[in-house]
Amino acid sequence: MRLSPHFTLEEMVKSQTALRMGLGNDPGPDQLEALVDLCELMLEPIRNHYERPVIVSSGFRALAVNKAIGSKDTSQHTKGQAADIEIPGFDNLELYYWIAENLDFDQLILEYYSGEPSSGWVHVSYVGSENRGQTLRIDKSGVTRETVPKTKAA
Repeated sequence: MRLSPHFTLEEMVKSQTALRMGLGNDPGPDQLEALVDLCELMLEPIRNHYERPVIVSSGFRALAVNKAIGSKDTSQHTKGQAADIEIPGFDNLELYYWIAENLDFDQLILEYYSGEPSSGWVHVSYVGSENRGQTLRIDKSGVTRETVPKTKAA
């Protein structure tokens, strides 16, 4: 099932943990609607800007899958509102700043970035009119700190 021109339900629910542990990872109607919004309003603009495939390493996670990886029950992944992404050949820091400057997101996290272009990943979420525009960085020690993104170009 296609969620947007470049993203499918299959890639948004793919989970090695679910496969390995025999867990279901199917979204309900509300989660599916949130995934469509995430794909259309966040991932498609990123894909169109970079003109390259966006690799989703983690999209939707059913609650059992989310628990199995040790994530909080309140994770936006369980609601279909978040994806962890990368674009091969592009620095994750550059991707993080581009999203911060150009898209209306709820939460944007640069996770485990060490300064190497392909290190870590970018977590992006979308909830709609309630988007907070929160920007964070998480380092290898698990320390989270709020960041101030570059100012949007006029």
